[in-house]
Amino acid sequence: MSPLTLSEPTGRYLSFEEREEIAILRAQGRGVRSIARTLGRDPGTISRELRRNAATRSGKLEYRATVAQWKAQEAAKRPKTAKLVANLRLRDYVQDRLSGKVTGPDGTP
Repeated sequence: MSPLTLSEPTGRYLSFEEREEIAILRAQGRGVRSIARTLGRDPGTISRELRRNAATRSGKLEYRATVAQWKAQEAAKRPKTAKLVANLRLRDYVQDRLSGKVTGPDGTP
């Protein structure tokens, strides 16, 4: 298992601290909407987080912040090379189009 990243959240993604708070509140029996209100997040975000990152323990699903953070970091990794890196011909064409050297079929750059 790779180490967890505890960098500052960007606002778009849940931070490890928010995931810990979700785990605590869920263990206390709080609902999705209540957790969302506490964290200032959309209920859909919390619901998705609980659904995607629940871990099986003792035969039942539980939400654990460390496992959720690890899963989120693994999912964020880009598993393949970008098209413009792998395909030099495509990259050259895109660069030419952006610079105006190549025009479209209708004559527009």
